[in-house]
Amino acid sequence: MSWMRGITCQLQQWRVARTQWKADMAEFKTARKEARRKGEHPEHPGPPPTGFSLLPWLLMGMGSFSNLLQGKTSNPWIGGLGLFVFNSLYIYVVFRSFVKEKRQAVSTLVALVVMGLITCGLALGYGGSWLYFFPLLGLATGAVVRGPRLGQVGLALTALAAAVSVYRAGWDAINVAYGTFLSTMVTAAILSLSEAVRELRAAREELARRAVEKERMRFSRDLHDLLGHTLSVIVVKSEAARRLAPRDMEAALGQITDIEAVGRQALTEIREAVTGYREGSLATELDRARSALSAADIDPVVRQSGPPLTPQNEALLGWVVREAVTNAVRHSRATRCEITLDGILDRVRLTVADDGTGDGGAAATGPAEGIGGTGLKGLTERLAVAGGSLRAGPSPRGGFTVTAELPVEAADLAATAPREP
Repeated sequence: MSWMRGITCQLQQWRVARTQWKADMAEFKTARKEARRKGEHPEHPGPPPTGFSLLPWLLMGMGSFSNLLQGKTSNPWIGGLGLFVFNSLYIYVVFRSFVKEKRQAVSTLVALVVMGLITCGLALGYGGSWLYFFPLLGLATGAVVRGPRLGQVGLALTALAAAVSVYRAGWDAINVAYGTFLSTMVTAAILSLSEAVRELRAAREELARRAVEKERMRFSRDLHDLLGHTLSVIVVKSEAARRLAPRDMEAALGQITDIEAVGRQALTEIREAVTGYREGSLATELDRARSALSAADIDPVVRQSGPPLTPQNEALLGWVVREAVTNAVRHSRATRCEITLDGILDRVRLTVADDGTGDGGAAATGPAEGIGGTGLKGLTERLAVAGGSLRAGPSPRGGFTVTAELPVEAADLAATAPREP
């Protein structure tokens, strides 16, 4: 029968939940003992509470069960059936109350209402120890009803318990109403606070994980851009020194001196990248770009105009110049490379274009889409965070073009004096 299968499945779920809960508790106790042995405060608050934490309160119904066994209850079959149904619904409700979706489900609320009707019927019919089902009903209500309606529901349930208790046992049983109110409000407060603490802890762990991931991405991008450019410049200048050595030793020594300077600067930049305090200078990157392009027998042409840039925009555009020039030196086989920086309305645009026949380090998928290499992909993400964009791809007239755009800060719009290198 379907209802028998449902009960069997529910019992199986409870067994699995109990096994998991016991395993989590054992792990938590082990971690707590280890933390105390080391003199530390245990960081993990233990496994989340489950319905098992509210089951011991069913012992409040032992008085009624004892009356049934001793034959002190009239119509024992009705009392026994009511006791069985109440306990079954209590277990059903408290286990569902620790899952938000199940707690707010209509079936849970219906089960809680049925529990209230059974509690009223048993209390009115038998009185005495049967009145203590009201605090049990308050526990289940506090576990399920959390939020703005808790006060209204708690007061209504307390008033109901008080009315039934006074009717059956007089004013001496008013403590039942007090216990009902306390069990409802305290249970809801403790469970809500526990849930909030765990959500905050989970949010903190997620923020920490994202911070670590962001720092790892920053370091990998910086290291890629720094080493890729530096090693490319060293290779190009080494080749130039090898070519010049047989006929012009002084020029070759000049290239070797440049290699030493580039290596020392790379060490400094890597240290800054590791500590996260590297701020790039666009003027410095443009000077390095001229040197690298000249060493690779590429004619550098730099044009610069527009308003002054913020340090953030200078750093970002400096990365673009470094990556684009590195790709031009390594891949383009160009004879000329133009670097143009100008301001357009509320945006600043940087264009690096060469006349080579190589792929520029990116996939030939068109200027609007062509972000191919790891460096260009990283730059695209960096600029996107700052509200900018990056396009790279083959030029219609040949060669390869990288175009970066960034918004100009409002404070920068006031300074519009052009500047030439």
